[in-house]
Amino acid sequence: MTLGTDRVSGESKRLMSESIQTAMPLRGRAVLYALLAIIGGGIDLWTKQAVFAWRSLPGQKDIWWVVDGYFGIETAVNIGAVFGLGAGQGTVFAGLSVIAAIGIMVWLFWFRAAESLWLTTALGLVSGGIIGNLYDRLGMWWQPHYPPEWRSGVRDWILWQASDTMKWPNFNIADSLLVVGACMLMYQSIFLAEPPADESDTSSQ
Repeated sequence: MTLGTDRVSGESKRLMSESIQTAMPLRGRAVLYALLAIIGGGIDLWTKQAVFAWRSLPGQKDIWWVVDGYFGIETAVNIGAVFGLGAGQGTVFAGLSVIAAIGIMVWLFWFRAAESLWLTTALGLVSGGIIGNLYDRLGMWWQPHYPPEWRSGVRDWILWQASDTMKWPNFNIADSLLVVGACMLMYQSIFLAEPPADESDTSSQ
């Protein structure tokens, strides 16, 4: 009777230890995710504020070239999605951004995707981009004397072009975070995904 009790007690301790070990990394990943999202979104908002204060509203000052003819700073307001796609649907994109942010947190911490450092980092960057652009989508930067169509627009300021006829739509730090995070997710799905269980079993035999 004592032996059986000891076995049950030992099994309970083992399961509790495994639970604690799993919870500790998840807690650390939650901190990493929050830091990436908050710092990324904060940097985006700070750079927008600083650049618009320096270069004024779109059309008021010429391009400030970092690399003449290729890379510069030019303020713009994007009323579409990333890189100007879907113009005029700012409110829709704001709603989708909120849904995406909720989905990311559910995936990370309910479905335990946060056990992967790579996924935690990628989704932290994506969330930082969502925060930065959602702030603008909600019109929190808009002033009454601005054009009405800017109310749900996003402030952009990075200009990149190959020539005068090959110009990429202006973008910002948040867009960059979204793209980097999305590329990391794509890399994860192609190169880092675990093989199906049946393939692993077959190879082991």
